[in-house]
Amino acid sequence: MILNGKEVAAIIKDNVKEKINLQLTLAVILVGDDNASKIYVRNKKIACDYVGIKSLVYELPASITQNDLLELVYELNSRPDVTGILVQLPLPKHIDEAIVMENINPLKDVDGFNPQNVGALTLGAPKFIPCTPLGIMNLLAHYKISIDGKNCTIIGRSNDVGKPMALLMLAANATVTVCHSHTKNLTDITKTADILISAVGKAKFINADMIKSGATLIDVGINRESGKLCGDIDFDSCVEKAANITPVPGGVGPMTIATLMQNCVLASELQRAQ
Repeated sequence: MILNGKEVAAIIKDNVKEKINLQLTLAVILVGDDNASKIYVRNKKIACDYVGIKSLVYELPASITQNDLLELVYELNSRPDVTGILVQLPLPKHIDEAIVMENINPLKDVDGFNPQNVGALTLGAPKFIPCTPLGIMNLLAHYKISIDGKNCTIIGRSNDVGKPMALLMLAANATVTVCHSHTKNLTDITKTADILISAVGKAKFINADMIKSGATLIDVGINRESGKLCGDIDFDSCVEKAANITPVPGGVGPMTIATLMQNCVLASELQRAQ
């Protein structure tokens, strides 16, 4: 079964559109000229326009100082008309991403990267959950793919995908293995996975020889090969062996953006409850 994230994302966005009865505003900060980041920001703006969320996009030069970026974050924190704040990653190397995330108001942190929100997720009492991992959970739930008791292997230990993904899978009663660049005998591990999630950023890194027959394959990777978009998973070699698989594009990517829209609604609810 092809897990059609584009289709499920459309359902989520329609649900969000029906829920919005107040003016919500998402502020997106884009630093530098990274083409992939520009595409992500454009797609987020399109989604905001569709569901009825006002979007503010701040395009800043790559040369901006960390202090100047933080000044903008403080300003957006203090503005009552701004519901959510998103700083598009990655940031230039001279800016400390951790410090920037730490200074976003936790109640406006729609990406779920502020340490307070990360800690709450770790303790099993999350408010905001990072959009890509939560989007994957939403996708699995839509297709009624069981997680309880399954072996889940996650390739990649990033703060935005790998680590929160592992926590969500643990909370859903999966047995979780996290692999990374220092993992030995990777194929021996991936072949035991009932659910394999790859967020390593290497084109067609996972092939049919590395997966278990009947596995569910979730491809977070966005790569280019010969000018065409592709994921971490070699779709053509794995599609017949897997029970379920996400395509690239049209799989996890749309779910990430749809989940961001959900988090904007949650931000409004949390702020009104204060």
